[in-house]
Amino acid sequence: MSLCCTFGQNETQTMGTPFSSQASCCDQSPDPRETIPSRWFHYWQEWKSSILSLLALLLAAIGEALYPYELLNLSVWLPLYLLAYGLVGWSVLKKAGELILKGEVFTEFFLMAIATLGAFAIGEYPEAVTVMLFYTVGEILQHQAVSKAKGNIQALLDLRPSRARVIREGQAEWVQPETVAVGEILEIQAGESVPLDGILQQGTGSFNTAAITGESVPRRIGAGEEVLAGMVNLQQLLKIQVSRSFQESSLSKIIRTVQEATAKKAKTEQFIRKFAKVYTPIVTYLALALVLLPYLFVDPYVFSDWLYRALVFLVISCPCALVISIPLGYFGGIGAASRKGILFKGSNYLDQITRVTTVIFDKTGTLTKGVFSVQEEKAVARAHPDWKMLALSLESKSNHPIAAAFVQYLGKSPHPVSELREHAGQGLSGTVQNQAVLVGNRILLERMQVQNVPATSVSDKTIVHVAVEGNYCGYFALADELKPDARQAFRDLDSLGISETGILSGDRQEIVQALGRELGASQARGDLLPEEKSAWLENEKKQAGRVLAFVGDGINDAPALAVADIGIAMGGLGSDLAIETANVVIQTDRPSRVALAIRIGKTTKNIVWQNIGMAFGVKFLVLALGAAGLAGMWEAVFADVGVALLAILNAIRITKIYS
Repeated sequence: MSLCCTFGQNETQTMGTPFSSQASCCDQSPDPRETIPSRWFHYWQEWKSSILSLLALLLAAIGEALYPYELLNLSVWLPLYLLAYGLVGWSVLKKAGELILKGEVFTEFFLMAIATLGAFAIGEYPEAVTVMLFYTVGEILQHQAVSKAKGNIQALLDLRPSRARVIREGQAEWVQPETVAVGEILEIQAGESVPLDGILQQGTGSFNTAAITGESVPRRIGAGEEVLAGMVNLQQLLKIQVSRSFQESSLSKIIRTVQEATAKKAKTEQFIRKFAKVYTPIVTYLALALVLLPYLFVDPYVFSDWLYRALVFLVISCPCALVISIPLGYFGGIGAASRKGILFKGSNYLDQITRVTTVIFDKTGTLTKGVFSVQEEKAVARAHPDWKMLALSLESKSNHPIAAAFVQYLGKSPHPVSELREHAGQGLSGTVQNQAVLVGNRILLERMQVQNVPATSVSDKTIVHVAVEGNYCGYFALADELKPDARQAFRDLDSLGISETGILSGDRQEIVQALGRELGASQARGDLLPEEKSAWLENEKKQAGRVLAFVGDGINDAPALAVADIGIAMGGLGSDLAIETANVVIQTDRPSRVALAIRIGKTTKNIVWQNIGMAFGVKFLVLALGAAGLAGMWEAVFADVGVALLAILNAIRITKIYS
C-alpha cells in the first residue's frame, strides 16, 4: 500500500500512489466549503474504478456459474475478468514497470503484479481480480485515513488568509498577503483572520489565538502590542502595521515547521524502511524457491499447486502495514501535538522525548510570566541627579522583560544612546549623553570595578543596580509573577516518573532557591551566565543513562537549548533564536505542556510498536500457513490489506486521544 507525498517528496518513488485520482501529491480531503454535488463528484472520481471493477467481477462470476462455457480451453468470460482487472490493476502494473526501468524491482507493485498475473496464468481469474480489487479499496481507505491524520496541519493551512485588506493612497484594497510590504497598514474587520504579523495601531482588540496556541481563549491586545498572523479579530474594525513579511509571519513558520518535521525520521521509521528494502527481495526469492524446490522432494509434483502457494506467499509478504502505518503513527503524533500548541521539529524528537529522565527549566519567561514590575527604588546620597533617566535610556534599547518594566515604570522619553553593550546574564553598559552608564546585577558592577555596591538582598525580588561614571547611584527592586500552571508542570512530570527536575537562572541564588522549594524542584541554581548554564548541562549529560531536556525562552537560553538532548522553547514570548535552536516549541508558553509533549511522544511510540508487533505476528503466521498450503488468497488479502488497514486505524487513534 502506498502514500503519495504524505511523508515527504523523497519517498514517492518507492511509495507512489498508483491511482490517477491521487497522483497530484495526495489530494487533500474534501474542502468543507465545497458544494454537496462537487463532493459527490470527488468521491465518484476516487471510487469509480473500484465500483466498475466490482460490477464487472460480479457479472463475470455469475455468468461463469450459470454458463461455464470455454473457447480454446479458455473461459468465455475471460474478457470480462480482464476488464475488471484492468480497471484497478493497470495503474499498479504501470507503476511496477516504471520503477523496474529505474532499477527498483522489488517493490509492493512488483509483488502485486506478479501475484495477480500468476493467478491469471493458472486460471484463478476471480481470485486474481479480487486481490487487486481489495488492494485498490485498501489504498483508497488508507488515503482517506491519511487525510484525517493530516487534518490538524490542513486546518492550519486553511487558517492562513488568502488575501489582505491594505490601505494604499487612503483607499482600502484587497491584495495577496505575499505582496504586502513591511510597514503598510492593514484593516481587519470583526470575524476576519489576521493575514500578517503586525502592531496594533490604536484601541484594544480581542483575538482568538487558536491557530497559534491551540487554545481558543480570547486574548486582549492593546495599542502598540503585537498581533500575529492567524489570530481572529473578535470585535470592532482594527488597524495593524505590518511588522513581518508573509513568509516570516508566525503562522507561516508554524506551518513550515510542522510540514518539515516529517522529513526528520525517527530511528524506528528509518529501520523499517531499510528492513523493507531487504525483506521484499528475500520473500520474492523464497516464493521462487517455494515453486521450484518441491520438484526435488515432492512426488507427485503439481506445478500449478505450488505456484498458487507461492503467489499466496507473495501477496502476504507485502510490507504495507509496516511501511505505511509507522510513518503515519509519527505523523499523527506530530499533528496531535500541533493541535495542542506543541511543535515537534521531527519525528525523531517524538522518539527521543520519551527517553527524557531529567527536565531543567529556565526561570524568567519560562516558569514566570516574564512581566516584571518595579516594586521599589532606592538612591544613595550622592547619586547622579539624572540616574534614573540614564538607566531608562539604556534599558529602552533592550528587549528583555526587565527593560520593559523600566519603560513602563518611568514612562518618559529616554536620552539618545551613543554606545550600547549587552553583557549576557548580567546587564547593560553604554554611553548616554557622554556619560558611562552601567545597569545590571551586582556581578556586572563589581566586574567593572564600581565601588560600594551594597549586598542588597530581597528574597522574592530581582535587584538591578545603576552606576554612572563609575559611581554607584542606587538600585531598583523588581518582581516577576509565577505562571499559573508552573506548579502543575512539576506535578505532571513527577506523575510521568521524571523526578529529576531543576531550575537554572541568571537571577540571584536565593530567589532561585526559594522558587525551587515552592515548585518542588530537585535542584535550583542561580547567578549563572549563559555559558555556565550550557557548561552545567554538558556536565550533567555525561552521567550514564541520563537524557536531559532544557526548557527556555530567551536569547541567553540558546546555548543551553543547543547543548541539551532535547531543547524545548517557549514560542509565544520566546526569542527567535531560542525557537530556531530548540527541537520542540511550546506555542502556548505553558510549562505544563512539557509533560504533555512527553505523554504524546510515549503514546505515539506505543502505537508504533503495537503496529510492528501486529504486522509481524500476523504476516509470519499467515506466511507459514501459506507455505504449507493451509492459507489461500482470502487469508493473503487479510494479511496484506486487512492488517495494513488495522494498523492505519490504530495509528490515527492518537488524533482521537488528544483531540
